[in-house]
Amino acid sequence: MTRLIWPTTALAAGVAMWAAFPPRNLWFLAVVALGLLAVVLGREIRVRDGALAGFLFGLGFYVPLLPWIGEYVGPLPWLALAAVLAAYTALFGAIATVSMRLPLPPLWFAASWTLVEALRSMFPFGGFPWGRTAFSQADGPLLPLASLVGATGLTFGTALFGASVAWVFVLGIRSWQRAPRPATEESHALSVGVVSGVVTVLLALAAPLLAILVTPASLDRVLSPSTTRVAIVQGNVPRLGLEFNAQRRAVLDYHVRETMKLAEDVATGRTPAPDFVLWPENASDISPLDNPDAEAEIEAAAKAVNAPIVLGTILINDDGSPRNSVIVWDPKRGITDRYDKHIIQPFGEYLPWRGFFRLFSSYADMAGTFTPGGGPSVVRIPTRSGPVIAGVATCWEVAFDRAARASVDQGAQVLLVPTNNATFGLSSMTYQQLAMSQVRAVEHGRSVVVAATSGVSAIIGADGMIESESGFFTPATLTAHLALRSDTTIATRLGGLPQTIAVVIAVAAFLFAIARRTRFSQRFPIPGMDTAGDRRESADTTSEEIDGITR
Repeated sequence: MTRLIWPTTALAAGVAMWAAFPPRNLWFLAVVALGLLAVVLGREIRVRDGALAGFLFGLGFYVPLLPWIGEYVGPLPWLALAAVLAAYTALFGAIATVSMRLPLPPLWFAASWTLVEALRSMFPFGGFPWGRTAFSQADGPLLPLASLVGATGLTFGTALFGASVAWVFVLGIRSWQRAPRPATEESHALSVGVVSGVVTVLLALAAPLLAILVTPASLDRVLSPSTTRVAIVQGNVPRLGLEFNAQRRAVLDYHVRETMKLAEDVATGRTPAPDFVLWPENASDISPLDNPDAEAEIEAAAKAVNAPIVLGTILINDDGSPRNSVIVWDPKRGITDRYDKHIIQPFGEYLPWRGFFRLFSSYADMAGTFTPGGGPSVVRIPTRSGPVIAGVATCWEVAFDRAARASVDQGAQVLLVPTNNATFGLSSMTYQQLAMSQVRAVEHGRSVVVAATSGVSAIIGADGMIESESGFFTPATLTAHLALRSDTTIATRLGGLPQTIAVVIAVAAFLFAIARRTRFSQRFPIPGMDTAGDRRESADTTSEEIDGITR
């Protein structure tokens, strides 16, 4: 029975991690989950047991997080992806089990967690950043950390906070158990460990307060940056599912219809005139460059509302391959700018190893043949009060650090996230993606505008707060004034440096922990490091297990 306690704890911690994400938004459970995992891995266990604990944590987390993957294609892709991602947490479990044998184990736990999260966000097929720890903190008090050290730093801070709280708790129990005993060198080390753990927790709590003071969003009440008025049009789709594109003309008609209603409201004074209108991804899957009917509809809508329309469409390359594009349609000049999606989605917009994967699912051939675009990550929108430089991260791209960062580096004053979630039904996927946009807003100090075909569209302030949002599967129009910022956060200026530092620390700690256990380190011990006190391969009593995490 005792042997089942720790695997069960790891699995339960994974489920708690899932509950930290939208739509439940119990952000504090991410801290609890990582703290529990730190306790499990901090015991005196073998590396393979650490890997097993990590794998069980991953299953408890990813299986309930990703059911929208199989919404219309069955459970196989969903469960296969969850198993692959759980293999990453198994790798983390193995690494952390070794690294946490060094002093200050919470630090190495957090660095190892950040390392493996970075790996799965890059490999294979460009990576899968969904479910990054940072995206669980959109409603939590640690969110301001993103403006200092980015999404990676927010992940590291959350993991460090959770592991440190758990460490202090375990150290407190150990101190209480040893209280009657006389002072020894070991008890002195224990006291140092308690103090170090408490200091770590206090620093984790103080860092977001510092971020609030220095982030550009915190100055909005004092300063008055220039603004622009945007209108989001969510036209809705005839039906959800993989076949929604079969009704592509209807989808375009729906967005034109809602824009005409907006124009009527502007004409009658019920709604202030927008400086530009944002339509979602796939609002016109009929290319206006190749279809005169689509061109006429979009032009009529832009003229009616008397403002540029920024819309998602499908454009065809010279070789016949499609590109997922966002174009700026001016009522007087037509297309004035264009963005082609840089980071396209594997198994959706294209299928790697098509011949291999079609052996497992008849849906494989439904994947697209899109090609990634190049060029700038921003579009220039001509408005009445001057051009607005808007960064674009289309749907899947918002999960990647480099997408929003490139936009702001290129002068983006506001971030646009046109998205199409109609292929995933009324699922938690939309809210998970919305949380990513909230993190990006704080990370770069920019307002973020999310336009979805069937919901949820939203307007997000630079402080990460959702100012307004639409419902699911319903036509809607949202309007708001957006601050146009040109200053940058510390996170933007640091770029990928926090991730590089965390990865280097994690790798160095892992290699050093291994070196400590070699014959060389046994024969030539490093001063101040007690190699003789390394963990045993297993522990039989509760007190020994508690001792292990502090070593």
